Amino acid sequence: RTCDVVGLDTLVHVANGVRENCPNDEAREVFEIPSYVQKMVDNGWLGSKTKQGFYKRVKTEKGKEILVLDLKSLEYRPKQKVKFATLEMAKNIDNLAERTKVLLSGKDKAGEFYRKSFYGLFAYVSHRIPEIAEQLYKIDDAIKAGFGWKLGPFETWDIAGVEKTFAKMKEEGYKVAAWVDEMLAAGITSFYMVEKGVKYFYDIQSKSYQVIPGKEQYLALDNLRDENTVWKNAGTTIIDLGDGVLNLEIHTKMNTIGGEVLEGINKAIDLAENEDKYKGVVIYNEGDNFSAGANVGLIFMMAVEQEYDELDMAVRAFQNTMMRVRYSNVPVVVAPHNLTLGGGCEMCLHADKVVAHAETYMGLVEFGVGVIPGGGGTKEMTLRASDEYGDGIRTNVFREKFLTIGQAKVSTSADEAFDLGYLRKGIDEVVVNRDYQLAYAKKCVLQMVEKGYTRPIERSDVRVLGKEALGLVYVGANSMYAGNYISEHDQLISYKLGEVMTGGDLSYPQDVTEQYLLDLERKTFVELCMQKKTLERLQSIITTGKVLRN
Repeated sequence: RTCDVVGLDTLVHVANGVRENCPNDEAREVFEIPSYVQKMVDNGWLGSKTKQGFYKRVKTEKGKEILVLDLKSLEYRPKQKVKFATLEMAKNIDNLAERTKVLLSGKDKAGEFYRKSFYGLFAYVSHRIPEIAEQLYKIDDAIKAGFGWKLGPFETWDIAGVEKTFAKMKEEGYKVAAWVDEMLAAGITSFYMVEKGVKYFYDIQSKSYQVIPGKEQYLALDNLRDENTVWKNAGTTIIDLGDGVLNLEIHTKMNTIGGEVLEGINKAIDLAENEDKYKGVVIYNEGDNFSAGANVGLIFMMAVEQEYDELDMAVRAFQNTMMRVRYSNVPVVVAPHNLTLGGGCEMCLHADKVVAHAETYMGLVEFGVGVIPGGGGTKEMTLRASDEYGDGIRTNVFREKFLTIGQAKVSTSADEAFDLGYLRKGIDEVVVNRDYQLAYAKKCVLQMVEKGYTRPIERSDVRVLGKEALGLVYVGANSMYAGNYISEHDQLISYKLGEVMTGGDLSYPQDVTEQYLLDLERKTFVELCMQKKTLERLQSIITTGKVLRN
C-alpha cells in the first residue's frame, strides 16, 4: 500500500539510484527491481496516481471493492481475509513495546514475517555506522521523523533484547556489524539506558554511554515512569517530574475519560494540595492523541439501561472534576496534542493554562453524538461569551460561541483553537517542538508558583441573554431544518443547547453563577440521552466510528 501511495515509478527510480550509487553496500542486491514490479511499471500500474497498482478499487453491484494484485498471474482478485494468532494477540495490546515483543516472538507466519523484516533492518542499520551517522540515535531520529515510526530500529532492537536477538540473527545467517559484537563482549547489552530521568545512548567511538546532545533539558515520561511513579490505577499514572511538579498521565484506550481518569485527576490534585513537597500538576501524555473525549460506551450503556440517576451522577462527577481543575489550590497546566476532543477539550477549557502542541486538533464534538458538552464545556463557552460581550452587539458574540458547539468545530491547529475560542490569547501558549512540551508545561507551573499562585474565585457574574438570544436560536434552527440542512433531531439539540447558553427560562438578560449553568447543562445532557435518536448516534460511534446524521 505504501508503494501505491508513493508511486511505483518513484520506487523504481529511488531503488535504481541506490543500487547504482552504492556499489559497496552489502545489501545492494535488495534494491534490484523484481520482474513483476518492472512489468507493473511497463503496464502503467503506478499506484494511486493511476488508480491501480498493488491494489485496485472497482465498482461492483455491492458497491466499491478493493482488489489485490496476484503477483504470479499479475491479475487482480478479491482480497482474501487471513487471520494469524500473533496478530490477533498483538492487536489487543496498547503498549507499543509489549506489542513489539509479541510480534517478534510469534510462532506463525506473521511472527516469521516480522522477524525477517526486523532482523534484516537491525543488521543493515548496524553497518550504516559510521557511514551515514556516527551516533546510532541519529539513525533512530531520522527513521522516526521520516517515516512516522514511534520507535527507531535501535530502540526496537533494545525492546526485543539485543543479546538474545543478536544470537538468533547469527544463527539465521544475518551479518551484523562487528561493533555490536564488541559492545556485547564488553558486557553492554542495550543501545540506550535511562538514569535519573535522563536518556543515554551507546557511543561507538568512546565505547561508553553518552547523553543525547540537546536533550538534557527535555522531559519524557518514558524516562521517568519506572523510578518516579507516585500512584497509578487502571487508566492513569501520576509521575513526579521533579521540583515539586506532578504529571497526570492518561493511558486508557484512545485516552478516553471515565471514572478511573477522574479518580486520577482528583488524586493528583489531592497530592499537590496536601503534601508540602508538591506544588502543582501537569496533565500530559505521550499517546498518539491527548484524548478522544468521554467514554461514550459507558454513557450509552447507562442510557440504554435507563439508569438516569447513575448517568446524572457520572456527569456530575465529570463536572466537579473539571471545576476542581479550575479551582484547586495549586496551578494545573494541561498540555494537549493531536486529537483533543469532547471531554479532553473541556479539560483544557478549565485549566489555569494550556500549553498546546502546534498539531492540536481541539473541539467540542458532542453535538455529533446527539448531546451537548456535559463536562462544563457548554458552561465555559457561555462564560467566555459573557466576558466578550462588552458594549458591542452581544448576540453576534453569542452566535459565534453557539455555532462553535452547534457545528462541532474542530481546530486544524493550535493556532486556530485561539480563533475558535478554545484557547485564550495572552494566557495559553503553543509549543512547536513536542519534545519540549512537557518541560515547558512544568516550567509554567513553577512560574505560577513563584509569582504567588492563588486559587481563582468562582464566578457569579456570568451574563446570559435569556429570551433575547433564545428566540434567535429557535428562528435559526427552524430555518435550517426547513431548508433540509439539519435533521429534526439536530433541531432539537439546537433548541436544548440554546436553552442552556441563554440561561434557561429567563425573560431578560441577567447574571448567573457557574453552578447554575452546570446544573442546566447536566439536566439537558441527561434529557438528550433519553432520546432514541441520540442512542442511535451513540451506537453508531461505538460500532462504526462514524457520526450518524439521523
